[in-house]
Amino acid sequence: MKFNAPSQLSVIIAVILVLIAIIGYFIAIPFVSVYAFWISIVGFIVLLAGVVLKGF
Repeated sequence: MKFNAPSQLSVIIAVILVLIAIIGYFIAIPFVSVYAFWISIVGFIVLLAGVVLKGF
């Protein structure tokens, strides 16, 4: 399996999702605070998809 560099868009989306999750962990945001862990997991899955899939 050959890994590729993720596109800039997938990195930006992943970083935004993880930052939202971190902020939601420390500050009470109605939906985000409850699902902060899963939002961060989705961010890392987006980043993983950007590395594994070409052009994502």
